[in-house]
Amino acid sequence: SYLRKRGIKAVIPEKKDQAANRTKKGSRGGRPVSHDADLYKERNTIERLINRLKDWRGIATRFDKTPESYLAGLELRASMIWIEDLLRAAD
Repeated sequence: SYLRKRGIKAVIPEKKDQAANRTKKGSRGGRPVSHDADLYKERNTIERLINRLKDWRGIATRFDKTPESYLAGLELRASMIWIEDLLRAAD
């Protein structure tokens, strides 16, 4: 209800057990949550990329203390991922 009041759409779909629980409550269960499937797909892509970035230990644990060195590590890891994808596509 908090998000609905502010006009914010749900991105993550409702879990089956939560939907069943809400349905079991009848009219007291509230409206079903509608989500944007395309936006969910994009969110999933970004989350997978972030997880690939975090595969690199320095990024996952934030050993780099300065923002500049952390950003350099992110850029280096992103370029490594990009090159890996290019090599995979060439095969």
